[in-house]
Amino acid sequence: RPTGHRLERARGRRSSHVETSRMSALSNHTRVTRLYRHSLKTMLSWAVQRNIFYQERDRIRAQFEANAVLTQPGQISSAIAAGEATLAEYSHPDPYTVPTAYGGSKYARNPPVPGEMEVVNDFGRESYVVPGKH
Repeated sequence: RPTGHRLERARGRRSSHVETSRMSALSNHTRVTRLYRHSLKTMLSWAVQRNIFYQERDRIRAQFEANAVLTQPGQISSAIAAGEATLAEYSHPDPYTVPTAYGGSKYARNPPVPGEMEVVNDFGRESYVVPGKH
């Protein structure tokens, strides 16, 4: 019984690891939702200042709203494909990562020890603990 890659070949399909082909297998609602979310995240990499980001967010939302009236499956598929191509075109070479998130500059970094804390290297052997030692 074929499984995985062999199953796809048995059905006459080729397996592809390209993101676009995987997204085309999803429902249109899922593809549009992901496209919108990734568009906003990509825009956040280009426009770090919030006032600029909000203007661009509104522009992106208007583009999505303009295509919300499409009803023909062919038109919807071509609009989504055009949006995915535009997103790939505008991808940032060095996307913004939250510093404390995975891949950020502060990820898994130990915080500095506060100045009021004292590090005791000989814990339990202090002069006031050991009897007869002063």
